[in-house]
Amino acid sequence: MAEKKGIIVVVSGFSGTGKGTLMKRLTAEYDRYMLSVSMTTRQPREGEVDGREYFFTTDEHFEELIREGKFIEHAGYCGHYYGTPRDFVDRNLEDGKDVLLEIEVQGALQVREIYPEALLIFVAAPSIEELKKRLNGRGTEDPETIARRLERAKEEVKYIDRYDHLLINDDLESCTRLMHEIIQSAHTAPARNTGFIQTIREDLERE
Repeated sequence: MAEKKGIIVVVSGFSGTGKGTLMKRLTAEYDRYMLSVSMTTRQPREGEVDGREYFFTTDEHFEELIREGKFIEHAGYCGHYYGTPRDFVDRNLEDGKDVLLEIEVQGALQVREIYPEALLIFVAAPSIEELKKRLNGRGTEDPETIARRLERAKEEVKYIDRYDHLLINDDLESCTRLMHEIIQSAHTAPARNTGFIQTIREDLERE
């Protein structure tokens, strides 16, 4: 029988591509997913709740947790810290949940070093014009912040080929369905079924 342990799914993308909305839709439609809650030092946006969208904290506390090795990954992004708590992820993987991590490219590559079997998905808008439209349409950031996010995108685009899949989010429903199919098909990879493979090898040796 195949292993039941969950897999880590890292979802990255330019700010404004809708990756957060995709992941919330995925967890709402399928009960096998667990959305990891990251910690950040940025201020909450309107409607965000501590412990739901993020754990909000100070720079000083975040740096203390870094020293204690409490994060799977952490990175600076647009002047703020972001990090993924290690205990939360490991506990849910052992429970058989596929854990979704919404993190930027620097953190994604850190995760791949610790968990080589992690599945990396990059989400993009259909075009840069559409990306700019979405950023402006959010109404949560000033023009300077939007400009910084677009500058950051110029760096992030260099790393897309390090990911396993690229999804173009031009329709939320179809993109959600495709992401689910990609993740579930990843469970059949031999690297994620080593226990089963070892069992059948041993059984064959006894024949």
